[in-house]
Amino acid sequence: MSVTEETVVRGLVLACGPDSPNFPDVDGLRVEHVPATPGKADVDPLLGESDHFIVAGTDADLAAVVVRLLRKEQLAGVSVGYVPSSPDSAVAALWRLPTQPLRALALALRGEVDPVPLIRDDSGGVLVGRGTFRTVRGVAYCDEQLALRGPARTIEVEPDESGGPGLAVRVVKGAFFKRSTDFYSRAFQLGCVPNRPILDGVSFPRPVSKWTWYRHTEDLRLVRGVS
Repeated sequence: MSVTEETVVRGLVLACGPDSPNFPDVDGLRVEHVPATPGKADVDPLLGESDHFIVAGTDADLAAVVVRLLRKEQLAGVSVGYVPSSPDSAVAALWRLPTQPLRALALALRGEVDPVPLIRDDSGGVLVGRGTFRTVRGVAYCDEQLALRGPARTIEVEPDESGGPGLAVRVVKGAFFKRSTDFYSRAFQLGCVPNRPILDGVSFPRPVSKWTWYRHTEDLRLVRGVS
């Protein structure tokens, strides 16, 4: 799939980090180069310049941009396309997005908005792909349901693709033989021996003894459908 001059859609590409792909010239498309995991100073001055952002980068880059949309109360008015820089993107796998740059760009330009759950955490961040605790010991709840008491090999949390309450949680136990249990909830709470979560592929900067993920009241207006 190629991107041609027939794709006349106004949009703003945030090319995150030095490894972002080069994009062809497309009428109405502006490309801004920003650092990896761009922050307030990188994203906020661009808000209001387009109602369609395309993030080219990692899952963590996408999460960083979405945080700024959330904090500036722009989620309802801005659609977001995504061009993953890695074929291993959890976001791309979850929402069945192409990972080849030109195909991903074409979908981001021509696709339709399909709102998906946006997951927040109690440290002020968001989760757009996958959050993981590894070799964890503690007590966890999915809403009021007990999900863990004791050790677990891994805990994985993702947005729920099935249209359920918001979060899909997988708890994997067993040192030698893995046993997994799936839960679906609006919130996930964990109290544990200090552990460092991995958020959209990036380790949290410090160990934590408690953590909460929960569904935000607004969805992310992700472009993933085909018109």
